[in-house]
Amino acid sequence: MYQEERLIAILEHIRQHQRISVEDICELFQVSRDTARRDIVKLEEQGQILRTRGGAIWRGLNKDVSGYGDRLQEEPAVKRAIGRLAASLVQTGDYLFMDASTTVMNAAEELRTDGHVIVTNSIDIAGLLSQRPGITVHLLGGVVHPRHRFIFGARTLEMLRDYQADKLIIGTSGITPDGLTNPFEEEGYVMKEMMRRSDQVIVLADHTKFGLRQFYRVNGLESIDILITDREPEDGMKEALLRHDINIMIAKGENEP
Repeated sequence: MYQEERLIAILEHIRQHQRISVEDICELFQVSRDTARRDIVKLEEQGQILRTRGGAIWRGLNKDVSGYGDRLQEEPAVKRAIGRLAASLVQTGDYLFMDASTTVMNAAEELRTDGHVIVTNSIDIAGLLSQRPGITVHLLGGVVHPRHRFIFGARTLEMLRDYQADKLIIGTSGITPDGLTNPFEEEGYVMKEMMRRSDQVIVLADHTKFGLRQFYRVNGLESIDILITDREPEDGMKEALLRHDINIMIAKGENEP
């Protein structure tokens, strides 16, 4: 195995287990302790992990945030599968909150029901669904974030407090046993208020979001009813989700059984 392949595998292990030791690397990849240490140094130089005594841990705070257009292109098949499953949970006549996540955008594209009232802070979801017959869209007012295409601010929250919805379909930048996090505090306020005003909260998160912590904690796991993802979470994360009675749903690709 080349070093580049091994580094990717090490990062995946840390993503799932939050840490890795030199001994783990030696055993998993059949390499010497010197090679394992060089791998850890390389990943630290790349800013991917934090080196600890005898191993490495995931960086405590993830600060990497791609632009909206770039995020739309990340894992498109996975996001489409998650969005399709989320849309299948929507019943004719449901009133919905939808946030500005790119995965939620996929859910909006997969909607096949009507009679909906949609409240959103996403410019793109509003533009898409406003063209659909049988759907009424309320686009929240406020300040537009130009790079990430969500609306936020005091006016946004003021409008939200006048609404109530059957379901919220919401994405997340990171999910840990401590809850959902977001890199932008202002967007986190909007997400928190949407969760407070929904009868059912459906979170969409592909496997890359597990173990990531961003700057602002939106809410704890107790606020979630359903989590839709593309892989079984690792044991610690799964135990935390089940402890809060969250229904974990695994989305399959179009060609998967």
